[in-house]
Parts: sequence; C-alpha cells; structure tokens
Amino acid sequence: MASETFVYVTYIRTTPEKLWDALTTPEFVRQYWFGMHQESDWQAGSAWKMLFSDGRVADSGEVLEAEPGRRLVLKWRNEFRDDLKDEGWSRCTYDIEALDGAVKLTVTHESDGRKFIEAVSGGWPKILSNLKSLLETGAVALATK
Repeated sequence: MASETFVYVTYIRTTPEKLWDALTTPEFVRQYWFGMHQESDWQAGSAWKMLFSDGRVADSGEVLEAEPGRRLVLKWRNEFRDDLKDEGWSRCTYDIEALDGAVKLTVTHESDGRKFIEAVSGGWPKILSNLKSLLETGAVALATK
C-alpha cells in the first residue's frame, strides 16, 4: 500500500490486556490523547473514528483487524485538514508483544501521502509518550498538545 512509513516502538511496564484497554477505552484515551477519543466496537469490519473534545470528527476509517492484547489494525483517513484528507487512506497497525513484566508496543503508520506521514510523525511520539507515562505513573508526560 504505502510509499511512506512511520514506525514507533516503546516498552511499557504493563500487561497486554491493560494496554489494549488503554488503546480502546474512550475515557482512558482522552487522558493521553489531548482530550480526543476514539469510537468503535473494535470488531473487524466495524467503523472507527477519532473525535475532538467538541465532537468534531478528526479521523475516520475501519477496523481491519482486532486481536485484543495482540494486534489492532485501522484503515485511517484524516477528516479535518483538506491537504491530508486529499492524500487518502492510510493504515495504522498496533502490535502488542508481551515481555517479562512489560509490553513492547510497535505502532506502524503507512500512507501514500508524504504530508500525512510528516503530520503523524510529529504527533505519535507525544501521544505514545503520554500513554507510557500514564500507564506507568498515573500521569501524562505532556499536558498540552
């Protein structure tokens, strides 16, 4: 699919089950994703969307794969910036691997659009750092976007 790829790997002292819940529970997502949250029933073939705190749709797509505690794959398109929306669909994969007392999380975002990958390359490190910090300490690393 993609000519452009962003990959981020982090190790989090948590369990695969807790990480899955952190990735898929709207109330938890809001805490580390700067007030945004996701909506889906997390079944393959289901609709997925990311919403701003005011309810506007930021991104939308479809759940392509969902293996709780192991893997989540989303078809993803930006909905609020015309230049990114025009680049079309991307694919975001979360791979979760249990280690001894921790979890390896690999996020791979692939797109044919260079602007889109540049945009997510700036956002993912902040979001995933907040996720790691929140799971390990109970507080986010960055309070604002």
